[in-house]
Amino acid sequence: MAFYIKEKVAVVSGGASGIGLCCAKELLKGGLKAVTIADINEELGKDAEKTLCSEFGDNKALFIKTDVTNSDQFEAVFKTTLEKWKSIDLVINNAGVLNDSQWEMEVAVNCNGVVRGSLLGMRYMGKDNGGSGGMIVNVASVLGLQPLSSCPIHAATKHFVIGFSRSLGTPYHYRRTGVKVITLCPGFTDTPHLKEAARNAFTTFDPNIGELLTKELQGFPLQPSDAVARALSVVMSKGDNGSVWVSEGNKPIYEIVRTFKPV
Repeated sequence: MAFYIKEKVAVVSGGASGIGLCCAKELLKGGLKAVTIADINEELGKDAEKTLCSEFGDNKALFIKTDVTNSDQFEAVFKTTLEKWKSIDLVINNAGVLNDSQWEMEVAVNCNGVVRGSLLGMRYMGKDNGGSGGMIVNVASVLGLQPLSSCPIHAATKHFVIGFSRSLGTPYHYRRTGVKVITLCPGFTDTPHLKEAARNAFTTFDPNIGELLTKELQGFPLQPSDAVARALSVVMSKGDNGSVWVSEGNKPIYEIVRTFKPV
């Protein structure tokens, strides 16, 4: 069943720049009622709120400074959104980092942050908790589907996101909550994280790994952030619960077909 965004309210983590901000714009273009941007970067977040309200109208966007690894801060995003707009219908867990040199922080953001955002989405949108149902889109990466020698920890976190999202996106949980869970895997996308990747390589693990990362990244086609935002619209309209989709090389998206039947 397609998910229609007109007059809906969304929460987007990591929405102050890059893929997250482009997704917020794409949703508002499609008729979204309002979006809350949760991001740790206050300067970019305030600029994003100003830009979105200027382009789409007053009271269309709200920025809340948020560390997705902090449970109280992340839940406050949902509480404030519900108080302001009376509903939450869509959660996009997009916040993530590519920094194996700070792998504990990377795991906390990429794994714990997605789990926390998904569980909060289930709680605040779930029919079993008085909500109306909705959709969660967890942003993983093509590196969740393949190895990459130069950033093994980052790749592992993205494998985690896919496995977690597929398991949460099974009929059992949908029957309980009415919340669909879909995974979107961008290919290599022109974002600040990608530009800083070589600098953040885990050189104490291997002094040559930064050079290797630069070489490996050159082998992937680069795409703009708005290509992923356009892919999001397609995924939301076509994607089944638990499905996994890839958007890479600025080409049409495609689905990764399951090899099992969930219950």
